[in-house]
Amino acid sequence: MDITELTVHELQQKLKNKELTAVQIVKAYIDRINEKEPKVDAFITLQLEEALKKAEEIDSKIANGEDISSLAGIPIGIKDNICTKGVKTTCASKMLENFIAPYDATVMEKINAEEIIDLGKLNMDEFAMGSSTEYSYFKKTKNPWDLTRIPGGSSGGPAAAVAANLVPWALGTDTGGSIRQPAAVCGVVGLKPTYGLVSRYGVVAFASSLDQVGTFTKDVEDCAKLLNVIAGRDEKDTTSVDVGKKDYTQSLGKEIKGLKIGVPKEFYGEGINQEVKNAILNAMEEYKKLGAEVEEFSLDVAELSLATYYIIACAEASSNLGRYDGIRYGYRTKNYNNVRELMKNSRSEGFGEEVKRRIILGTYVLSSGYYDAYYKKAQQVRTLVNNKFNEAFKKYDVLLTPTSPTTAFKLGEKSTNPLEMYLSDICTVSVNIAGLPGISIPCGVDSKGLPIGMQLIGNKFSEETILKVAYAYEKQTKFRENYKPTFKEGV
Repeated sequence: MDITELTVHELQQKLKNKELTAVQIVKAYIDRINEKEPKVDAFITLQLEEALKKAEEIDSKIANGEDISSLAGIPIGIKDNICTKGVKTTCASKMLENFIAPYDATVMEKINAEEIIDLGKLNMDEFAMGSSTEYSYFKKTKNPWDLTRIPGGSSGGPAAAVAANLVPWALGTDTGGSIRQPAAVCGVVGLKPTYGLVSRYGVVAFASSLDQVGTFTKDVEDCAKLLNVIAGRDEKDTTSVDVGKKDYTQSLGKEIKGLKIGVPKEFYGEGINQEVKNAILNAMEEYKKLGAEVEEFSLDVAELSLATYYIIACAEASSNLGRYDGIRYGYRTKNYNNVRELMKNSRSEGFGEEVKRRIILGTYVLSSGYYDAYYKKAQQVRTLVNNKFNEAFKKYDVLLTPTSPTTAFKLGEKSTNPLEMYLSDICTVSVNIAGLPGISIPCGVDSKGLPIGMQLIGNKFSEETILKVAYAYEKQTKFRENYKPTFKEGV
């Protein structure tokens, strides 16, 4: 038995039946990391010794008959923009290369309360800006399905780590598709919850009105379990919402007969790879077999949303990243004669090219004379996008779209062309603009053997619905049983 192949719910059962110990599980993951991490480069900071020590403590509690969480002893990986007390939180940037978080993010407090074991901090695009994890200051993460290809971004590290069985599940963040797109191209399940369902306290901000913490898992059941842990109102985050205590696993396995699935035709137009389209069409047929009603309709938000997203996201990034000035914390240049030079040189040397590009764009759209023409107009379009989704959900329970317009592209293929890179998010950004929940699940592979993801979008706080619909398809098609990453080099 390969322990690292097991899902979290399978690991839970084996811990409960005393077929495995926490130490055995953690040791299996340490061995897997030692074997595969040099090829994948998913981690920035590893916490393996600390993880083993924590596993020993949990086994001791079990032996003494002490009360423990049902998830105690299960390992996890954390995207490196989520503050972890006493551990480096770098945002994959030179700016925060040596920053050690003095406190835990709320989601980390919840993870620790369940005695889930942190194996380390995972790679990402710098300050979560990118779609390929090629903009990390430290390393380029590779896709376990083909090591010459990108794992998506910005949460490429968490997606690749789950796909490669380096961790059984992981936390990431999603600002415009940064969980769903990498989940799609790495063949795992990725959930972006409704804006406000999960606290953002202690998560390094990129675009505060768009950012959301979410999950990477091997299957939908694990996704529901991890959402149970991290969801909930937090008085330290004024944008978080109290929807009451829910068990998201309760909706799994329920019938979807008669459920209405809307297929927005604009999401299947120019730029969407034909093999991706075919896989989604096949998925529609599976849903029809399960008794769901699948209907095409018009939802003209995809192209509007991309421009709107990059205006709002860059404007908020410009504001949020103003705090990195070389004075209070973070990188400080050695080359300066006065405060102005200190700030200018620290920011010039500490930020990478993509981050600087977005700061400049954001500062421009917020500047006097351009604010009304760009930022104000983008907020008006945001309202329009919201209204169009509201209309769609009067008729449909969920919407079905591709997650990414293509499968994983080659490393370096788009990194010198920002506009082409930005188009990777065309199917996902509208969900963040409207604050909706979205999940990406695998729905097949292309002719090169690369995974294809489909996206299910729900109305606000309807996570139970999209999880139920995703679970029904997963059980019908058994993706994990049929396909596995091969760690090949080049297709």
